Formats: sequence, C-alpha cells, structure tokens
Amino acid sequence: MSVIGVVATLPVQPGKEAEFEKVFGDLRSKVKANEKGCLQYDFFKSKSEPSTYVVMEQYASQADLDAHGKTEYFRAAGPALGAVLGGAPSLQFLDKVE
Repeated sequence: MSVIGVVATLPVQPGKEAEFEKVFGDLRSKVKANEKGCLQYDFFKSKSEPSTYVVMEQYASQADLDAHGKTEYFRAAGPALGAVLGGAPSLQFLDKVE
C-alpha cells in the first residue's frame, strides 16, 4: 500500500483565526493520540494571507484515511470548524512517490 497525502487549504473568516486554531489544535491532539495510521496531521498559517491555513496530512493507507473521517471527534469538530470558515476548503489527495 502506498502512503496517502492530503493537503487541505482552509479559508478562515477574518477575526476568527484564534477560534479556528483552538478547535483545530484540539482535533489535531485527538488524531495524533488515537490514529496510528495517521503519519502526519499538522496545520500551518499562510505568511501572505493570514486568514488562510494549510493542513498537511499523511496516512499509511486509504483505509486509515477513510477511518479518520469516520471518527467521533472528527465529525464533532465539523460544526465548530464550519462556523469559522470563510468558504469551502480546497482538498488535494496525493500518492507518495517512493
């Protein structure tokens, strides 16, 4: 199986950055503590667009990515994240090149 990468670009409403960082930081902690198949789950703030965040994820397999989206804590974070987003996330799914 090949490693699956995900790059998500998230536009956040201006003024809601701290709230986004709190909600996403809590989600990240839960993912890292509970998902052995998640190899990376980090987020970054754009230097040129302060209300734009990029999430970089890596999963050991497609099954691990699928399981991530079904976790209780991921689904629970959805409404809180949706309340601070300034638009739809842009998602890229990638296969790691060995």
